[in-house]
Amino acid sequence: MISIWFIFLTFPIMVMKVNTVTKTVVWRWHNIALIGIGTFVISTVWRLALERSQRERRPDEAVHHDPSSPAGAEEPAHPIIARYRTLLAAAMRPKTKKFLIAAFVVFVVLFPFISSLYQTSIMITALIYVMLALGLNIVIGLGGMLHLGYIAFFAVGAYTYGILYRFFGVGFWVALPIGAVLSVVAGVLLALPVLRLRGDYLAIVTLGFAEIVRIVMNNWTSLSNGPQGIGGIPRPGLFGIPLNLSQVTIYIYFLIVTVVAITIFVVHRFENSRIGRALVAMGEDDIAAEAMGVDLTKTKVIAFALGSLWAGIGGVIFAARTTFINPASFTVWESIIVLSCVVLGGMGSIPGSVIGALVLILVPEYLRAFSDYRMLMFGAILVIMMVFRPGGLIQKKRKAYTFDVSTETEVVS
Repeated sequence: MISIWFIFLTFPIMVMKVNTVTKTVVWRWHNIALIGIGTFVISTVWRLALERSQRERRPDEAVHHDPSSPAGAEEPAHPIIARYRTLLAAAMRPKTKKFLIAAFVVFVVLFPFISSLYQTSIMITALIYVMLALGLNIVIGLGGMLHLGYIAFFAVGAYTYGILYRFFGVGFWVALPIGAVLSVVAGVLLALPVLRLRGDYLAIVTLGFAEIVRIVMNNWTSLSNGPQGIGGIPRPGLFGIPLNLSQVTIYIYFLIVTVVAITIFVVHRFENSRIGRALVAMGEDDIAAEAMGVDLTKTKVIAFALGSLWAGIGGVIFAARTTFINPASFTVWESIIVLSCVVLGGMGSIPGSVIGALVLILVPEYLRAFSDYRMLMFGAILVIMMVFRPGGLIQKKRKAYTFDVSTETEVVS
């Protein structure tokens, strides 16, 4: 039935080909068979994969017992799941974990020296999106607030550096804290009028805020130079030492790596702080959190402020890297990309945000041969993820507090 409906819907496009020059119609009847067989195979594979995914998910959701087996015996997990758990347990051993961390640090340090300038430039862009995803993860992943205007704070940081350099000749290191502070101010100004909004209404307001910022930058020509943008923005300096393009690219790479490491540390500490736990409680059920004494106003304002802080820093680094900014770089589509990084990686998960941003930014760059089908592949990946792994690539594990009777101590797992 699915194949028949798909043939009917695509008939004018796939079967009929009109030649407007000769005013003739070419009937491509063989496409009917291709469409029918293709949709039948894809729908069958999809249905089988969905059923298999549901069967694999059941052992994790509940413990199944076989009546013929001894009491307390669990049903064995799927071989793929068992192998994954074995590898994960091996990787979590102290010696193996230290070795993997050391190898990763060595790779990060050597990457700009063993790769080309193009690869390093791509990695800088990916790391900027990693920082944006981590900042948005505070608002969406922890607080459960749907924010579709996050790119506005990114634009505030970038234009802060561009405008300060255009009118006052301010350098990168002076503009960096100023851009961060102004982004925090913009985050607080946005948070105050949306304190009572949630869900779709919050998404619409934040989306409108992002468009307001872009339109203002596009029309306020005396300040932002309008659609022509601001060019000639200087790259960050190193104690006055002149650097060529290759050297300054490596310098920016290590700068963004340091900022991303600081972002991960701060976000992790914030998640485990009192405000962070209050934000998580508000994200799960704001009414219950308020009943337990959580100040929702203070928590939401802090979440918006801290999330916009990293966007502002990323905007300043972005302006210094590209040396040119204009409103076309801060469209709503960029907000959707950052949101997709958080959703794909795993909402509320710090490693998930990192992996999601790296996947969504690096994979399209390395698959430029399929550039015509990039959006189709992007949508298909998101649909598959939402069906088979709705929690993201790396799902956030909820902490559980258990009491060990033998030692009479509280254990966090």
